Amino acid sequence: MERRRSPRKDVLRNLELKLSPHFQVSRSLKPVVSVIMPAFNERESIEQCLRSVLSQDSNGFELEVLVIDGNSTDGTIELASSIAAGDGRVRLLHNPDRKTPFAFNVGLRAARGEYVCILGAHSVYPPDYISVCLQELQRHGAVGCSGRVMTSPANDRLQAKLTAWTFASRFASSPTSVRTRAEGFVDTIPFPVFRKQPLLEIGGYDEALHRNQDNDMNQRLRARGYRLYLTSRTHSVYRAQPTLAALWKYAFRAGSWNGFSMRHKPASMSLRHVVPFLFVTTLLAPTGVGVLFQFASWPHGYGFIAAVLLILAAHFTVGVVAATATAVRNKAIAPLLLPLVFLAFHIVYGFGTLVGITTASKSPRSQVSKTPRLEAQG
Repeated sequence: MERRRSPRKDVLRNLELKLSPHFQVSRSLKPVVSVIMPAFNERESIEQCLRSVLSQDSNGFELEVLVIDGNSTDGTIELASSIAAGDGRVRLLHNPDRKTPFAFNVGLRAARGEYVCILGAHSVYPPDYISVCLQELQRHGAVGCSGRVMTSPANDRLQAKLTAWTFASRFASSPTSVRTRAEGFVDTIPFPVFRKQPLLEIGGYDEALHRNQDNDMNQRLRARGYRLYLTSRTHSVYRAQPTLAALWKYAFRAGSWNGFSMRHKPASMSLRHVVPFLFVTTLLAPTGVGVLFQFASWPHGYGFIAAVLLILAAHFTVGVVAATATAVRNKAIAPLLLPLVFLAFHIVYGFGTLVGITTASKSPRSQVSKTPRLEAQG
């Protein structure tokens, strides 16, 4: 005997068929977030980084991951290609110009999302990173939002720990650093989720700025009336340089590009960017005068040398206080070596800025665009 179907079930089935296209549309209306990740010789970190990005809680959005490689030679391309082959959300793109701002613009052109997330391959992101930044961006009416940056050692060796502690210190990195400041509206954000359209409207990233292109982008957005928000509800974990030599190299390059930016994009710089430069100049000026006085057999030359020693002593004293706080926080003795690391970091950074201000840069003035232009593909 054939079992008759319930009229109520038929009605529900017909209603489900009629509504199913609407359900499909609602699913397709989820916003797309396109992660833009420049990479160059990141074999040591790219896999862990990508795994953390692909593990994001993406219930409220669709995820697209664009890895833009700058001709890596250490196996980065092979690792990224292998991950892309196993996950259709990942695409590997080529950056023939190799520099970071070119990679950002390649990603902006290729991104299909209405939001873009600018991430670094040296960092790891908790599963809620993108979703929290997206929620906070929308809640505060901001054009971009990021979490704070927590710095971790590259390995368990002492130099790697000293480097990480230096980046995390308010004294070394400044109290207004994204690693140290409280949440709220800020002048710059690291590893942000952005609304893509405003970035396109102002022409994308300035490709003449091989560093500090993020500061410049953030300043141009704020000049248009857009706001940037830093949330403490989530954070990224940045792997610091593994050795002190790598830290000095980073400090000199960052300082020299600050000098270049001060010459050509001064609005993108803030006071914290020039404090090491001011520190170095206060050391060099009296030192030079004191030495000149000694060679000329003029009196009072020792007074200038004493002034330099007094400045160094003051820096060292504040460094001891900051190092002691780090030692107590980490329950370790090794941070007590930090005062010397802080001093060297600030001197190298400030000297780099001095070089950047006073010498010709790799990016000639004519290459710096006041109004970059970028259009999305398609």
